[in-house]
Amino acid sequence: MSIGQPDHFPRLLGDIGGTNARFALQFSAGGPIEHIVTLPCEAFPTPLAAIQHYLAQAGGVTPRCGAIGIANPITGDLVKMTNHHWTFSIEALRQALMLDRLLFLNDFTTLAWSLPALKPEELTQVGGGTAIERAPIALLGAGTGLGVSGLVPYPGGYAPLEGEGGHVTLPTFNDREAAIVSLIRREFPHVSAERVLSGVGLPTLYLAIAQLQQVEPETLTPAQITERAISRSCPVCAEVLSTFCAMLGTVAADLALTLGARGGVYIGGGIIPKLGDYFIQSTFRARFEQKGRFEQYLRAIPVYVIHAQYPALTGAARALDSAI
Repeated sequence: MSIGQPDHFPRLLGDIGGTNARFALQFSAGGPIEHIVTLPCEAFPTPLAAIQHYLAQAGGVTPRCGAIGIANPITGDLVKMTNHHWTFSIEALRQALMLDRLLFLNDFTTLAWSLPALKPEELTQVGGGTAIERAPIALLGAGTGLGVSGLVPYPGGYAPLEGEGGHVTLPTFNDREAAIVSLIRREFPHVSAERVLSGVGLPTLYLAIAQLQQVEPETLTPAQITERAISRSCPVCAEVLSTFCAMLGTVAADLALTLGARGGVYIGGGIIPKLGDYFIQSTFRARFEQKGRFEQYLRAIPVYVIHAQYPALTGAARALDSAI
C-alpha cells in the first residue's frame, strides 16, 4: 500500500523524552505537521493516558497509524524507560489506540531520520569545513540523558543507527578530568558519558568540581548551573559548564572517528542549542580536534548545532514513510 493513500492518515507523531512528551498529527502525505503539543510526562501515569489526553485536545481525531521516538532502547515489545517510570507494551498501546500500525524508535534514531530534511537556517556550524556527500553522519545530544545515533549511507539512501552510545564509559582527557571522574566513581562505579554529559549529569559534575575547588555546594538545578556559568557569577558553575563542553568535544570526536563521520557531526538535545554563543566560543571545538595524528582529519569535519523546533517529529514522519 502506498504511503500516499488516505488509509494511512491521519498519523500520530510523537517524541517522548525523560521529562516531556511531544505529540502531533499529519493529515496527508508530505503534509504539514500540525497540532503540536508538549505535555509533562509526570502528569500522566502511562503513555496511553498522555496520548488520549492529547487526542481529546486535538478535537477527538482518530489516527490510523503512528510513529513515536522515545528516550529508551527498543529491544522488543516491552518498553521500560531508563529516565522515567513509564513501562508499557507497544502492541497493547497500539490496540488501545486502535491503530493499524504503531512504530516505536529510539529518540535519537528518530532525530537521525530528520537530518536530511533540516534546512540551513535550522543549523549553526561550529568549525570544520564542508560536509562530504554520501559520507556517514554522526548525531549526539544532551537532554535529560545523552542520545547518540547517526546515518550510514547505502545505495538507496541512509540507514539510521539504533544504539545506546550515551552509555559508553566517559573518557578523560587530562588530570583534572580524571580527578573529577574519580570522585564521581565513588558513587557510580561505572561513569558513563550520560552520567555527566546530560541534564541529570550537570548536578553530579557540579558536586565533584565543588569538592575539588573546596567550596560548599548548593542545591542547584541544571538550568541554574548553566545560568550562573554563562553570567560568570559562580566559579564552580563556570568550570562545570566549561568542562561539560570540553568533555562533549571528546565524546563527539570519538563518535566521529568511530563512524568516519565526514558527512558532519550534528548536535541536538535540549542543552547545547540553548547555550548559543557560549558553546561556539567554548573549548568544545578545540577538544574535538585534539586527537594527535588525526587532528587534521577531524579539523575538516563540520559540527552543526540543531536549532529546528521539532525535528524529531519530522524524523518520526520520515521513519513512518520508510516503514510502510
